[in-house]
Amino acid sequence: MATEADGLLKRMLVPILLPEKCYDQIFGQWDLLHVPCLKILLSKGLGLGIVAGSLLVKLPQVFKILGAKSAEGLSLQSVMLELMALTGTVVYSFINNFPFSSWGEALFLVLQTVTICFLILHYRGQTVKGVAFLVCYALVLLLLLSPLTPLAVVTLLQASNVPAVVAGKLLQAATNYHNGHTGQLSAITMFLLFGGSLARIFTSIQETGDPLMAGTFVVSSLCNGLITAQLLFYWNAKEKEQ
Repeated sequence: MATEADGLLKRMLVPILLPEKCYDQIFGQWDLLHVPCLKILLSKGLGLGIVAGSLLVKLPQVFKILGAKSAEGLSLQSVMLELMALTGTVVYSFINNFPFSSWGEALFLVLQTVTICFLILHYRGQTVKGVAFLVCYALVLLLLLSPLTPLAVVTLLQASNVPAVVAGKLLQAATNYHNGHTGQLSAITMFLLFGGSLARIFTSIQETGDPLMAGTFVVSSLCNGLITAQLLFYWNAKEKEQ
């Protein structure tokens, strides 16, 4: 019975959360304080948690727009730049065969961000333009993921993430400052994005060792922190506006 339980536990943990050598180290030799393996376990656990949480991160923002039938206060340029950065992460990670736990949330955030882009255009009375955007984006994404796109282009796209993230968040911050409130910007979404980007700094270093990926999340954390601070600063102003 103990052997069956051990086999079941091993199938659950290897290789999703632990490589086999770490499983043997921790559960075979009962070395519960083996630091390198604990780092792997923490990184994998955090990564999968972020990926799972990303399924819901931007849904509060989507529902808030739908409920208000308005995208007031949201900068389309900022959302587009964020979409560009997320797309770069997805394509770069997929091409480089990084573990899904190190970037999977970007894929789900892409789908939600595309939805927000469409809703902004729709509630501005530009539904046809919104549909055209969806079609064009899908075609561009398929092209980037295909063998037709050189690796140098994919790397350049990922390198452009930092200026795209900075420009996008500064545009949203400027919009908030100009309006004196944060409009339909969802506090839940921003808090989750801020926390997720902070955790991703550790997981990207641990799982990919790619300084480009880690640097992107450092910048993303700083920028998300700025918008989060604005949400707190304009909290009462936002409530009065609504």
